[in-house]
Amino acid sequence: MTRTIIGVDGMMCSMCEAHINEAVRKAVPEAKKITSNRGKKQTEIISEEPVDTEKIKAAIEATGYTYLGAESEPYKKKGFLFF
Repeated sequence: MTRTIIGVDGMMCSMCEAHINEAVRKAVPEAKKITSNRGKKQTEIISEEPVDTEKIKAAIEATGYTYLGAESEPYKKKGFLFF
């Protein structure tokens, strides 16, 4: 699993977050989870394999928002601890 953080500028409300999520989902249909946070100016993508950030950049810029960059890291699902 891979966690990719995309910097996005221009989100002002929850509808903006939803708009970005929809655009990214169309660009990366294989993503398991997509969440956006206007306060942090970022979108988080959880996927099985690394994603094509150029596709994401094009999708974000096509919607009128500003792509600020991307970084990826391995992602481990958080689980419960049982003793």
